[in-house]
Amino acid sequence: MARTREFDIDQATDRAMDLFWRRGYAETSLQDLLQELAIGSGSFYAAFGSKEQLYVRALERYTSLQGGDLEQALDGAAEIRPAIRKVLSSMIEADLTDPTRGCLVVSASTHCAEQPAAADRVTAAIRQVESLLAGALEQAQARGEITPDKDPRKLARFLTTFIQGIRVVGQARTGREFTEDALDTAMRALD
Repeated sequence: MARTREFDIDQATDRAMDLFWRRGYAETSLQDLLQELAIGSGSFYAAFGSKEQLYVRALERYTSLQGGDLEQALDGAAEIRPAIRKVLSSMIEADLTDPTRGCLVVSASTHCAEQPAAADRVTAAIRQVESLLAGALEQAQARGEITPDKDPRKLARFLTTFIQGIRVVGQARTGREFTEDALDTAMRALD
């Protein structure tokens, strides 16, 4: 008779996500995960399959949360410029507050190229951000907030790239003036 699972998969995924986020994929051993999740190796393999599979699951969780936050910020916005500035400012502030934390997607994109499933998850996350921004920019253009000569998809791609760059620069601890100057310049792309 099979034993029933004695831990919550979603909570375990969140704890693993936090561990990967703090330490990185390569620096997180299976033993670290077993200790963090307080489970044995048999339970680990039965629930998650492998360290890489758990990492991809943690990336999916992270991108789902981040994507939901971005979608909420853009969907509820009366005007696009203040909404985008607020989203970008919150990322800058998070990195200024804790530059060691950074962005799990950026970490995955720079350290997990040899893991196809993780690389695919990063690509999907970047495309999700692009899609959410493009949709919001298209709506803003329809309301007359953005001139008709602007291409919402290209603007979304620029902003998506800017987001990833600002997260990297945040970890480099360049400081508030540097990142806010960059943000001001990025916002002018919407003019």
